[in-house]
Amino acid sequence: MESILSLKKIEKYYGNKSNITKAIDQISFDVEDREFVAIMGSSGSGKTTLLNCIATIDHVTSGHIYVSNEDITNLKGNALNRFRREKLGFIFQDFNLLDTLTAYENIALALSIQNIAYKTIDERVKKVANDLNITSVLDKYPYQMSGGQKQRVACARAIITNPKLILADEPTGALDSKNAKMLLESFEYLNQEKDATILMVTHDAFTASYASRVIFIKDGKIFNEIRRGDLSRKAFFDQIIDVVTLLGGNLNDVI
Repeated sequence: MESILSLKKIEKYYGNKSNITKAIDQISFDVEDREFVAIMGSSGSGKTTLLNCIATIDHVTSGHIYVSNEDITNLKGNALNRFRREKLGFIFQDFNLLDTLTAYENIALALSIQNIAYKTIDERVKKVANDLNITSVLDKYPYQMSGGQKQRVACARAIITNPKLILADEPTGALDSKNAKMLLESFEYLNQEKDATILMVTHDAFTASYASRVIFIKDGKIFNEIRRGDLSRKAFFDQIIDVVTLLGGNLNDVI
């Protein structure tokens, strides 16, 4: 199967010569087309820095990141903007919706920027809203929606351009358990029914158990990796907890 994302010996340093911190230490892995991968680790492990480098929010110190065989570590200017606009979908913990726009307008914005015809935009927005069960909130503003509805609107916005890769940064972090479960079921639907490729950073074992593979990061390095395979989600959750225990430290930092 084709690799959508490929990381080759990624390193990231912060600071200066007198005080250097190595946030990412020689990390390499691939994410295949239509795979759902979670990255777990305690606070300060490097998982968010890693996601930011993949999202081109931050720059690697050394190594290479490929998305659909394109080396994104060398992109600049218009090429970088085009990559972000056309190949990436990003879902933030705090939703990042525009308060002055309705749900419909938030979702449609990325297509409007691309000068796509209104009829096509309208069809695609209504289709993705139906898929994520948010049709009833399309005319509402963010302040009129629940946290779960806002996060599903953020999901719709992320996938409306049919990106090669969806990146999610602690997507359930601001949600209660009911809305978190609804969001994760939406992720499952996008992955299994819509062939979306998802890379998700989380500190939560329950959230990670919805993925097909979990990569554990410790001190900027890959500590372990497990695959769900034919396991039930409950059995996979138990496996995740076992690895979290091996990671050591305060378990509450990771679950």
